[in-house]
Amino acid sequence: MSDILFFTGEPVAKCWCYSIGLLQMAIGALPDLKLLLLMDATGGASELWEQFRAGMLQTSWLEYIAVFAGILSVWYSRKENILVYPVGLISTTIYVYLSFKYSLIGEASVNVYYTILSIYGWILWTRKDRQEQHVLHIAFSNKKQWVQQLVFFAVLYVGIYFCLVYLQEAFYEGVIPWGDAFASATAYTGMWLMAKKKVESWYWWIATNIASVPLYFVKGLVFTSVFYLILLIMAFAGLVEWKRRAQKQKELQLG
Repeated sequence: MSDILFFTGEPVAKCWCYSIGLLQMAIGALPDLKLLLLMDATGGASELWEQFRAGMLQTSWLEYIAVFAGILSVWYSRKENILVYPVGLISTTIYVYLSFKYSLIGEASVNVYYTILSIYGWILWTRKDRQEQHVLHIAFSNKKQWVQQLVFFAVLYVGIYFCLVYLQEAFYEGVIPWGDAFASATAYTGMWLMAKKKVESWYWWIATNIASVPLYFVKGLVFTSVFYLILLIMAFAGLVEWKRRAQKQKELQLG
């Protein structure tokens, strides 16, 4: 009985009045809270825009050339045009220099690898049989090849990560081991598969581009960050195009 009186008597009435008072104060403070949040968000966006603007103004002519050559190379890749490799070589050789300059050691190794794989892919894509038909065609990976890709990526990621940790401690303080290693390992895998004309190369390119956008932005290579954002969009388009071509090739082989 005493419990019932407690929950319906004066103590509860006082408690409810106190709670309602606090609630009214909180509601009254909401406009100010919204204003503070808006000011914080606006300030953050403004700061981000200023960083972007400053980065664009500091963009070198070398970076402009590398970016435009890279975009053109990806466009040729989507169209399965052999010019993907000579045009891509212009971009990769410039980025080797820029990556070392801005302590993106993993990305520098990627661009050296791109340069080597571009020559390898150039040779593979130009190979023809006795009927003067191209030997290599766009195709899907089988289960065994998928496993090989994942193992290839995992081994590269671990290896690059620990190398970058060492380099960070010894020579390059600005290195971001986990981010740089992920962008590098996915790029290595994507380039290897593109040389073999595998559809799945585009999945790895998408992962590379997603990682590279913030990676280059925080390093001050803002135009390159925008470049990777454009490449991300183009990678989705390339995936759709290569899927269509692979399916068409598969139907021709079955027919």
